[in-house]
Amino acid sequence: MITIEDLGTYTFPALLNNSLRQFSDLPALSFVSGDPITYEEVGKKIDHFRELLYRSGVNKGDRVALLGSSSPNWAIAYFAITTLGAIAVPLLPDFSRNEVESCIRHAEATSLIVATRLAERVENPAALSVSRVFRLDDLEMLVGTMGRDGPVPEIALAESDTASIIYTSGTTGRSKGVELSHKNLVFTAIQGQFFQRINKFDVGLSILPMSHVYEFTIGFLMFFINGACIYYLEKPPTVTTLLPALKKVRPTIMLSVPLIMEKIYKNKIVPTFTRKPLVAALYRNPVFRKLFHRLAGKSLRKTFGGRIKFFGIGGAKVDPVVERFMKEAKFPYAIGYGLTETSPLLAGSGPNITRPGTIGVIMPGVELEIRNPDPDTGVGEVVARGENVMKGYYRDPDMTAEVLDKDGWFRTGDLGILDKKGRLSLKGRSKNMILGSGGENIYPEDIEFVLNQHPLVSESLVVEGDNSSLVALVQLDEERLAEEAKKRGAAHEQGTVAGIKEAVGEAVTDAMQEMSHMFAYKREEILAEIKFFVNENVNRMSRVDRVEPVEHFEKTASQKIKRYLYNIKKSIQPAGKH
Repeated sequence: MITIEDLGTYTFPALLNNSLRQFSDLPALSFVSGDPITYEEVGKKIDHFRELLYRSGVNKGDRVALLGSSSPNWAIAYFAITTLGAIAVPLLPDFSRNEVESCIRHAEATSLIVATRLAERVENPAALSVSRVFRLDDLEMLVGTMGRDGPVPEIALAESDTASIIYTSGTTGRSKGVELSHKNLVFTAIQGQFFQRINKFDVGLSILPMSHVYEFTIGFLMFFINGACIYYLEKPPTVTTLLPALKKVRPTIMLSVPLIMEKIYKNKIVPTFTRKPLVAALYRNPVFRKLFHRLAGKSLRKTFGGRIKFFGIGGAKVDPVVERFMKEAKFPYAIGYGLTETSPLLAGSGPNITRPGTIGVIMPGVELEIRNPDPDTGVGEVVARGENVMKGYYRDPDMTAEVLDKDGWFRTGDLGILDKKGRLSLKGRSKNMILGSGGENIYPEDIEFVLNQHPLVSESLVVEGDNSSLVALVQLDEERLAEEAKKRGAAHEQGTVAGIKEAVGEAVTDAMQEMSHMFAYKREEILAEIKFFVNENVNRMSRVDRVEPVEHFEKTASQKIKRYLYNIKKSIQPAGKH
């Protein structure tokens, strides 16, 4: 395990030099379709690109925007930027053109490194005061001039110097530039080893964007400081790209968001054990359910290549039913919790110590408290302090002051509780909490977990309606809905509609509406069933007054629903409506 004694200082030059010295001949980075380059080769590529940045006029403290999917060159570019003393501004590949340009303007970036396929997101760099443009694909300069000669000088860096400004695309709307220091990021990479040891024999498969601090710190830096090898997909992760990659790479460690495992469970595991009446009856028995899950776990581990020992899940809360499956299947999952503002890790667990319903224990070196706990439940706001807490929001002292006090305590905005053994459990976001008509606290996330257990619900969101009522917005599982429609005598519903829509798009809108009317009463019947289902499984205060279908939810890069787009008062129809 690498310690600060190995590095000397919490800076990227120290981290890089230690890895190049210890692991020079070992494989470091690769695309799935290619052969790995060694740590020594990575070092040479970093030196080459750092020199290019320097000769083109990039100085210490300059902001350099980085727009591209996860790749070996993304890592090389990041190291070149930060070891030169400049500040990396990673931009999520999913950002729209307006979001990309807004972030570049706000960060006052003067240089841009962009992948060819994303170049259209920045049509006119000069209009954004960007004077240098580099192509991420081959790390060559496209726009700019060489104004310097000679070798790159040694750049004096302090641990407190800013390494990154990371723009969040959060669930609350406005993007914020989170300013993270060298120490913030390197400290988290070192301390994160408490939850999982990584060694030079480990192999990772990256499926998340490196521009997200979760993947960057845990999925990249923790590997790099320990001499492990990371493989990257050349195309977005889908069944056709991911399964062959898993078979070839056979990763020992992967990071994911909850949605991936939730889809596997709901779309593959549950149908397998509920399709036949006899098997379904046995599956409802806890003893047989555990046996079936154990068998499914063996198959799942084989699908992931047969060597997986750590499957880290972060970015959102895990559905408790899905977590129960992973636990009973003996799948080596682990939970992590944190925010971009905390680089990101605050608490977590390793595969051998996970306990369903809890995040795990606090990361060493971090202080964590529950502020203003409810006297009855113990639930309060999670606040944290440590070397991983951000410097602040870039160019926004007022917003910084709202979440970061003079003593260094950061208000996460999350509601949680600590048990007697120091394990953290989360209840939801304080901004999402709904005050009931009787003054009780209602946590919409708890209701959503129940809603998501309904076989026809893909995802859900609970918002406050008029007069303290509760509205459940649900995205229906169209594939299962089509199957259900056939069972109920409405074979022309969504399966047919979806196929037509995909084939000819807008031209068949009228026909789709006509067919939708044919199935309307069936859909109303299903929504009524969903309402009955959820209200039978939550406490009286959390019962929903109405269920509304939505076509799809807008999401962040970490696959969280953008609540601010939906969190408005919903008009409630009179009693008696589904």
